[in-house]
Amino acid sequence: MVIKIFHNNRLLTAPFMARIPVVAVLAISLLLTACSSDDAGPKYIERPVHKIYDSAMNALNKGSLEFAAREFDEVERQHPYSTWAVRAKLMAAYAHYLRNQYDSAIVALDRFIQLHPSNKDVPYAYYLKGLSYYEQISSVERDQKMTELAMRSLRELVSRYPNSKYARDAKLKIELTLDHLAGKDMVVGRYYLKQRKYLAAINRFKMIVDRYQTTTHVPEALHRLVEAYLALGIVSEAKKMAAVLGHNYPGSEWYIDSYEMVGNKSFRPEESPWYKFW
Repeated sequence: MVIKIFHNNRLLTAPFMARIPVVAVLAISLLLTACSSDDAGPKYIERPVHKIYDSAMNALNKGSLEFAAREFDEVERQHPYSTWAVRAKLMAAYAHYLRNQYDSAIVALDRFIQLHPSNKDVPYAYYLKGLSYYEQISSVERDQKMTELAMRSLRELVSRYPNSKYARDAKLKIELTLDHLAGKDMVVGRYYLKQRKYLAAINRFKMIVDRYQTTTHVPEALHRLVEAYLALGIVSEAKKMAAVLGHNYPGSEWYIDSYEMVGNKSFRPEESPWYKFW
């Protein structure tokens, strides 16, 4: 870029330039540098695809997860149509997952599944997406949106790829999410029962029995139904619930509690006083 300097409508030549103050010369120098920088723009260094991918994998193995994610993204940016780029998409999502950046991981996994639906690694993408939701599950006292999303993603994996190596663990985690959702409803049901809102409590406990039959909360839900029906004076329904509890969980402590409540007497053996052992 050429800079022309005029003084009193005359172009300054070298002798006149010598008379320009030092501050003005520095200003001109800075201007020239800035113009040169603007013309050049940011430097773009193209690298072979295998070198970028190897750099990303080395960073991943060393635990430099943020740098690894950037390098995997760089594979796709520089070589979007290479076979390496397909794998890099999935690996970038995995790096985000390891950093607990679940939202970024889920977005990347959805993109991978959408763009490469027939890829052999799609089952793993569904599995990793389910884990990204699963690891955000909160206690039963809090909102269970993540639990529901985890269950939905894992069920999709099992439905689409029942024979994949990830299906078995997905099924186990589905059972755990169901148990968690049932636990949330138990908290609500107990609250209604404590507040003597018996009809609301009955509806909640019935939902647990009907919807979450394989969970660990069903015996207690049946017992709480016995409690609620007895509180309302509906003894026949209370006895029916106790019978269902006894038939399905005969050795359960909840069954003994319900049987005692319905029969209005204790069936547990009384503990002997300590002094009888001496």
